Amino acid sequence: MIERILEPELMDTDIESQDYDAMDHKEVNRVFVDDLCAAINLTPRTPEEDEEDDTPYDVIDLGTGTALIPIELCERIPQARIMACDAAVSMLEIANFRIEVACITHRVQLNHSDAKDLPFEEGMFHLVMSNSIVHHIPEPKIVLENAIRVTSEGGHLFFRDLMRPESKEQLDQLVKTYTSEENENQQKMFAESLHAALTLDEIQDLVEELGFARDTVTATSDRHWTWVAQKSS
Repeated sequence: MIERILEPELMDTDIESQDYDAMDHKEVNRVFVDDLCAAINLTPRTPEEDEEDDTPYDVIDLGTGTALIPIELCERIPQARIMACDAAVSMLEIANFRIEVACITHRVQLNHSDAKDLPFEEGMFHLVMSNSIVHHIPEPKIVLENAIRVTSEGGHLFFRDLMRPESKEQLDQLVKTYTSEENENQQKMFAESLHAALTLDEIQDLVEELGFARDTVTATSDRHWTWVAQKSS
């Protein structure tokens, strides 16, 4: 197994943010939202349900980047209201443009905050979601503890991240497979992210420490693990 090599916690230069935003995340984001909705049975409310209860479904997205997943989720789930958080100002600047173009500024609020120290009250969100934040964090347990804290009783957590390959050869093959048409810096970013990711065993150990079953984390592609959990009431 290759050693975990940390990458910078923040991607906060203009070139990093622009290169990240320019990469083709469309299919990955679509699958993320597909899997999220299926895993927690999240569906659009019917008009009849809206008449009975029009309470927003409050979501927080940790490490939102340029807010592409919140935009995708808003297109699917009209009752979703999303707090999109990132510690990188340059990412949020692009995210602001993205949500304005999508005409959903009334449903997505951007928040400049660190996922290791969230400025939100306990139990504030029905859903905490995150795509690819864990590999950026030297001690991911702190982020997961914060995520659990702000999840409401009976609410859900849905995290997906890269999974560290077993060998340098496997890592190189993943880079070739998924970023062969990207520029050199984008390929480098992806390789470094794979190096910084947790293995399936490591993330399973971590959620078990936090009181969740190991099998709530599964390998969901050749390069991703996914954690789906419900906070006990």
